[in-house]
Formats: sequence, structure tokens, C-alpha cells
Amino acid sequence: MNDKNLKWEIVGKLKNLRIKELKNKDVVDILLENRGLKTEIQKRKFFNPTPPEKIAVKSLSISEKELSKAIKRIKEAIKKDEEIIIYGDYDADGICATAILWECLYSLTKTVYPYIPSRFDEGYGINAESVEKLKNSKHPNLQLIITVDNGIVASNAIDIANKLGIDVIVTDHHQPGKKLPKAFSIIHTDKISGSGIAWILAREVLAKLPATSYQLQSSLELAVIGTIADQLPLLGPNRSFAKYGLEALNFTQRPGLLALFEEAGLVDSQTRLRKKATARQVGTYEVNFVIAPRINAMGRMEHAIDSLRLLCTKNALKAKELAEFLGRTNRERQRVVEEVVLHAMRLAQGKLARGTIVIAGDYHEGVIGLAASKLVEEFYRPAIVLSKGQKISKASARSISGFNIIESIRKLDNITLGGGGHPMAAGFSIETDKIEIFSQKFEEITSPLLTDEILTRKLKIDAEIDFGVLSLELADKLSEFEPTGIGNSTPTFATYGVGIIDARTVGNDGKHLKLTLEKGDKKFGAIAFGKGEMFPKLSSNKKIDIAYNITADAWNGNKSLQLKVKDIKM
Repeated sequence: MNDKNLKWEIVGKLKNLRIKELKNKDVVDILLENRGLKTEIQKRKFFNPTPPEKIAVKSLSISEKELSKAIKRIKEAIKKDEEIIIYGDYDADGICATAILWECLYSLTKTVYPYIPSRFDEGYGINAESVEKLKNSKHPNLQLIITVDNGIVASNAIDIANKLGIDVIVTDHHQPGKKLPKAFSIIHTDKISGSGIAWILAREVLAKLPATSYQLQSSLELAVIGTIADQLPLLGPNRSFAKYGLEALNFTQRPGLLALFEEAGLVDSQTRLRKKATARQVGTYEVNFVIAPRINAMGRMEHAIDSLRLLCTKNALKAKELAEFLGRTNRERQRVVEEVVLHAMRLAQGKLARGTIVIAGDYHEGVIGLAASKLVEEFYRPAIVLSKGQKISKASARSISGFNIIESIRKLDNITLGGGGHPMAAGFSIETDKIEIFSQKFEEITSPLLTDEILTRKLKIDAEIDFGVLSLELADKLSEFEPTGIGNSTPTFATYGVGIIDARTVGNDGKHLKLTLEKGDKKFGAIAFGKGEMFPKLSSNKKIDIAYNITADAWNGNKSLQLKVKDIKM
């Protein structure tokens, strides 16, 4: 990442407080206000989130009328022994949502089947051809489809389902189009993930139908993977799913997840058998960068059904086989991404005069979203990467803070062949011979919106503080902000005019900096990952400004503060 022009944006205003006089409570209050939490009730709920089993449906902006219709229809299908399909998606959120709802309904009826479409043959979401095939060849008694993490823009497929005598219940959190599909029931909200909605529906179904041996809490560990993997802001109900879901994930006895932890090196064969949460310490980082990529890899490179099998299997040997398969596929995915990104980077260099990057090539369709993310990371511009087909091409888009990419893509519905997504990520199909005109029109639409301010990479800093404020007690307070992530980032501070007592490079090729820093009468050890190139500029007679997180470092039973430096300005 090129961050030479990184702009520091200090969010928290100290008002009448002086930097050197800040108390722990003042720092915590600033952090809460930065996250939009101002009332005492909001602050209380942040530190003590409502458990997911107690989250009110109304608070999620889910229609209680639509939910009630859905539950009655599910109850009727179970009573009549109708075939039910849970129609999922091939990303981590969609796979987890499918597993949650399938496991729940399977405990009530044995005529419910999970279905994950192929990214390459069927594309995203429920489609007409797949519905027809399911009805005509595999499930002649199919009378109910429940979509999870898709369906809100699938009017055509749902019209076909209706003609075939199949009712469709849509559960989705993506942005709706101009008109809603004619589904039997639509359970929609953008406040939680697809897996979060599936979990809430499962909760409500179990509340209305006879008790079963199924334990709803055992699927909370899946809802958290979907929530974190889908990059949702970890505030409000998502914080509830994240906090309690991570606790469940660390205690999980689900064979597939235990095997995945072991394959990924998160635990060894002995640790996986322990039941203490502290033995595993799986947090938002591990979900984002270790667990979710392995689950996603199958849908990108092969077929996501094997990820679903891993999550649902009760056989430890099968779980081990599948976890190893996911690991191998993920390594292959990494190799392919690297090839695509190298090529796309070269093409992108010539397009940087524009506000957006639109790249098309003979790329593996399964990794274009990752390639778009890498381009955004490198050049800090909205990026669209297309996998060119003979007649139809697939596109994946990623955005930057402050720019709603799906809104701009929707303005070109007359050129594209449909798609969907969020303000920060989207996908669509397009006729290959229309790529160039799309690129031109997209540039015309987005150019006035992408101001210099939006195109400047920013580091959000919670507050400027003095070294005198830092203490282990403050670190303990800050640990209560976990789990951190989008919308609730790890508390970040800035201190100006810091002295350097010692500096050296560490790690392979001296990529990182190990520092001892001082200001006033306080000294702290610090680590600056990826900043080794700055070493020649540092000396004991220079002062630096630093942006950093605070961590408590335990060594030989002793705890000490360490600063995790995110940026240095000379």
C-alpha cells in the first residue's frame, strides 16, 4: 500500500479538556462519541450488547407481517411434507446462512435441501434456469424455496417459480432494486448480514414450532463468520452477533470448524480438544484473514458446496479431509490472484489520470473481486475488474470510503445485464462488446463525484493524547471495545513530538521497525510493521509524530504497554 500521502483525520474533539489532563473516562467518552454513541443507553448497550436471542425483530426493520407469513408457510410445508430448498450463495455469508437455516429446518423435516449455485455456470443469486432444473429433474415435489443472502433483485427467477407453483420466501440484506420481486414473503433488512437474517428467521421458526433437539446457539458461531466476512459495521445488532458469536466460535465443538482451525494453524491437535475459549483466541482478524478466505476459496475456484459440507458434517474424518481440501484450494486461489493482480496493476498504471479504474482481461472469474480490492488498496480509487467472456463478461467492483459504487453502476442499468451489491462492493454482468462504452459512461458519471478529498487516503485517529495518559488501566478499558472491526475500529491515537531512544529493523529483510520512544518522563516500546524503509531517516536527535494503537504485552508473567505504530510523520 502506498501511504506516503496518508492524511491524518483526528475525529475526537477534546473541547475544554487539555491533552495532558485526560483521564481514562475522558478517553473512553471520546471513543464512544466517535462511534456515534452519545446517550447513556447507547453506551451501556455498546459495552453490554443485547444477546442475539433477545434482539427485537422490529429493531432490525424487518417487517413482522412478512415474517409471520413466512413462518406460517414454512409450518404448512413441514406439515404437508413438501420439498423445501434453501437457496444460498457461494460466499462465506451465504454459505453460513444456508447452513444455519438448513440445519434448523432439517431438525423439523427431512424434506429440506440446501442448494448453492455455481459461480461459473449459474452466477449470483436465484435464477430462472436453476429453478426450472430443480423442479423438473431433482425435486418434483418442490413447492417452497427460501433464499438466503440473495433474491431481493431476482424478479425474473421468482416470476418463473410462481408459474411453476413454487412459493418463494426471500431473505436478503442487499440493496433492493426499483421494484421488489413478487415473492410470497420478503424478509429484508440492511442492518445485519445474510447469515444474521437466517439466524433470526431460525429463531422465530423454533419459537413457533414444536421444540426439537436442534440447539440454536450452535449456529451463532456461523452467523458471526458471515457477519465479519461480509464486512458489516460492528455496531448495534452486528456487535451483538460479533461479541456473542465469537464466544461461541471459540467454544465450538463443530467438527468442520475444529478441523479448519487445525489446518489453518490456529490451533494444534491438542489445543483443539480444549474447551477453554482462551485456548483458541479466534477473533475478528482470524475470521477475516484465515477462516473466511478458506470458506470463500471453494466458491471462487471450485464449487462452494464443499464449504457447506465442512460446516455441517458431524464426521471428524470427513471434516479433516474437507478442511485440507479447502486449504489446498485457498493456496491455489492465492496463486491465481497474484497472477491476475500483477497483470491488472500494469494495465491500471495507464488509467490513473481517471478517477476510477476499469480493467478487463482474460481473468479467472472467481478472483476478480479480490483483484479489484488489491487495486483499491494500491491506488485508492474505486476499481472494477472484468473477466472477459466471448459474449458475456462478469464484473466485480470495490469502492473507497465516501463513494457509493452500486448507486453509480445502477445508473447504467441500460448497458449492464443486472447485478447487485452494497455501496462498497458490487457485481454485474455485461455484454463483452459493451465494456468500452460502460467504461466511458461510468467515468462520466463518477468523475464529478470523486473529489480530491474523497480520493485522499485517510487514517482516522480517535484523539490526540499525551504519553502521560497511557497506562495498563487504560489498556484494560480499551479491551472492552473488542470485538473491533469496520465501524468500530481499534482505538487509534496520535502523539506529536515523540523522541527516539532506540530504533532497529526486525523481521525478514528488515521490513519492520522496533522502537523505544519517549515523551516527558514516559518511555514505551513500539513496533511499526512495514515501516523498515524509514530506518535511515530515524535518529535520536529527531522528533516524530506517531499514530498508534495500544496493546498490553505479556512476558514472563509481567504485563507492559506496547505501542503498535500505524504511521510515522517526520
